[in-house]
Amino acid sequence: MKKTAKIQGKLKEIQNKYKNDQEKMNQEMMAVYKAENMSPFSGCLSSIIQIIILLAMFGLVRSPLTYMLKIDNTTIDKTQTYITQEENYSISQRYPQIGILKYVSNNKDKIIEIDDDNNEETEKKEINLRDFYINMDFLGMDLSNIPQENWKEPTVYIIPVLYVITSMISMKLTTKMTSTDKDKKDEIIEIKKEDNKEDNKKEPDMPDMNTQMNKSMSWFMPIMSVSISIIAPLGLALYWLVNNILMIAERLILNKFLKSDEEEAK
Repeated sequence: MKKTAKIQGKLKEIQNKYKNDQEKMNQEMMAVYKAENMSPFSGCLSSIIQIIILLAMFGLVRSPLTYMLKIDNTTIDKTQTYITQEENYSISQRYPQIGILKYVSNNKDKIIEIDDDNNEETEKKEINLRDFYINMDFLGMDLSNIPQENWKEPTVYIIPVLYVITSMISMKLTTKMTSTDKDKKDEIIEIKKEDNKEDNKKEPDMPDMNTQMNKSMSWFMPIMSVSISIIAPLGLALYWLVNNILMIAERLILNKFLKSDEEEAK
């Protein structure tokens, strides 16, 4: 981000100088990126990685019995059938394993019988529900709760609200981190414009591709995250919240060290 802010002035000069020659403008801009050993799409890489990890995290919180306890799907399905039919307990079709977890949390010591497919005579086999138990409590909040389905419980809003607040702080720090050097460059460009009579007619500046993409992605991730956290278990929202807290700490530390390096360089 600091390197991006550093070259913004150069890129804007090129945009103003070659605004009538798109091919030349692209060549000059790519030369700047090459000189700084950067890619115009480098800002999108971290967001793409986050989306890949997000898909894995969503699978984890949606199917904890499969990925955390390593229980086979056949046993899970038969247990779900028993709970819904024999116990007349309603389980969400969207998150069946979360429904099983909620039932098990109140019946940890119960032993049930399901069909044993490994036996040719289709005998019953006993299942201890304690083997299905996962402690989903976090500071008094049930991480298996889904805001959309448990909207009457006030605690389901704590993590999503904290996530929104930390997202705003993180974006503010990011803007501050990338804008300082860019603003200085812009002032120099404006002075040059005033000295050149041909540039006195103000024309709208062509937005830098990298800046616009980074800005769009910085808004896209929080909006997408909040939307998903409403329909997903709170465990996913907690992942995003912790990610934001670590990101804020990282940027505060980086700002401090980079600022110290810049002052020493002066």
